[in-house]
Amino acid sequence: MSDQLKQAMSDLEEEKVLQQVQERLSAGGNPLAILNDCREGMALVGKRYEAGEYYVSDLIMAGEIFKQATALVGTTFDTPAGEKKGKVVVGTVKGDIHDIGKDLVVSLLKANGYDVIDLGVDVPADKFVEAVQSSGASVVGLSGLLTISFDSMKATVDALEAAGLRSGVKVMIGGGPVTDQVRAFAGADAVGADAQAAVALVDGWIESKEVA
Repeated sequence: MSDQLKQAMSDLEEEKVLQQVQERLSAGGNPLAILNDCREGMALVGKRYEAGEYYVSDLIMAGEIFKQATALVGTTFDTPAGEKKGKVVVGTVKGDIHDIGKDLVVSLLKANGYDVIDLGVDVPADKFVEAVQSSGASVVGLSGLLTISFDSMKATVDALEAAGLRSGVKVMIGGGPVTDQVRAFAGADAVGADAQAAVALVDGWIESKEVA
């Protein structure tokens, strides 16, 4: 079933992907394993694009299928039992509208018991500031897939500093081109290489009581 889902995802078979996701959820399948299979299917889509088999339109379609699958799985994460570990503000920064990676991070954070404030895409710095102020979140996740997003990441960290919030929050950044050099430029605390790494970062900060 796992390989079937990956294959359906890579073949852009929307109906089959959603059917298999729903069947696995109904059968009590591990939501994280389902998401991971979808992600691996997306990786195959990327390889096909690089090989010239797929076009930009196919990438867009794959992204839409992935979002629908994530939404299905995400319903199991919306109200996890027990007390929330902490609050995390997440968004794709100003000038960038990519959200696949961000959505996966949001889903995994919810799965791990966090209260996530998802600001969406193309989010200006002041919106992150407002969200931290209103929610009291102690972690901020900035996503970006375009190199032009680096300046927006820096602007957001600077805005948190200007608002007197920086010392009270940890900032992680992520996205395909994001490196430790970008982290240093933006003034962030860490790079989340992937969704699992992002969750591990937040867990580490919360458990070590580096943040409230």
